Amino acid sequence: MNYHTTAKMLTDVKQQAETAFLNEVSSVVLQQALRNLDAAFTNFFEKRAEYPNFKRKHGHNAARYALNAFTMKDGQITLAKHNEPLEISWSRPLPKDANAVSVTVSKDRTDRYFISILVETTVRPLKKGTTTIGIDVGLKDLAVCSDGQRLPNPRWIKKRERRLKMRQRRLSRAQKGSSNRDKARKQVAQIYAQVADARHDYWHQFTTKIIRENQAIFVEGLNVAGMLKNHCLARDISNAAWGEMFRQLEYKAAWYGREYLELDRFFPSSKLCSACGHLLVKLPLSVREWDCPNCAAHHDRDINGAVNLKLAGQHLLQTTESGARKVTPSRHQKR
Repeated sequence: MNYHTTAKMLTDVKQQAETAFLNEVSSVVLQQALRNLDAAFTNFFEKRAEYPNFKRKHGHNAARYALNAFTMKDGQITLAKHNEPLEISWSRPLPKDANAVSVTVSKDRTDRYFISILVETTVRPLKKGTTTIGIDVGLKDLAVCSDGQRLPNPRWIKKRERRLKMRQRRLSRAQKGSSNRDKARKQVAQIYAQVADARHDYWHQFTTKIIRENQAIFVEGLNVAGMLKNHCLARDISNAAWGEMFRQLEYKAAWYGREYLELDRFFPSSKLCSACGHLLVKLPLSVREWDCPNCAAHHDRDINGAVNLKLAGQHLLQTTESGARKVTPSRHQKR
């Protein structure tokens, strides 16, 4: 079955008594849900994703309205089958040349409603610069840059841990299906929403600053999903959200004409002396500073790693621009 088959079935389903509620919303929203289902199964059969799951009742709910299912006039949006425009608190003004393509109305687990507008617009690249930077990520400091700046780890969950435990305990004791349980669930969701909002804002401020100040950004390619299997550090790694930083840097670099490069995950950035290129055999995580046995240079582990990422990234860019074969840095490559 594909989208066209399920779309034909939709008319009959809407006429049945037990599913008559489907007539309360725009057919465009229902058709979009069928397109999402078709895309999910296509990705599964082409081995790009796992078998699709049903949406959770109390999870993230969303409805997408295509161009023919909403009107936008004078800063107001009216959805199909709605008589009045939505009451919107705008987070930012839309670009003047933006053409709205679709809108997505979503509700999170704290019953907050959001509307995201997909627009077609022209993003002007930033003025080309000359500076480059390497970024090494960690847990003590979320990011350490090759120029010496550090991004402290706010530990969003840690600050709210006591309150979170109290509300989770209250949730576990509430009777399933009761109104008190629903209230307790929302209180737990509110804490996680606060954490998520603070984390996104923190990363956006950092990545925007990095993109504006540097022409090329080099980071280490991490297997975050594999690192989460370490149960001792899984919670801290998940809370750090390095993947979100990499995602923001990548798309912002594409928007504003910057170079973004992830180096090979096995590149020994921390164990390599940035002064002479000497490679240590072992460097435990507990060692935060070390002296090079070859040139006696003193290194901070994180800053040295960031500098090595920058040097390796610059080398890769030079070889690529000169037409040479692109080489991934490895532990056997000499600088």
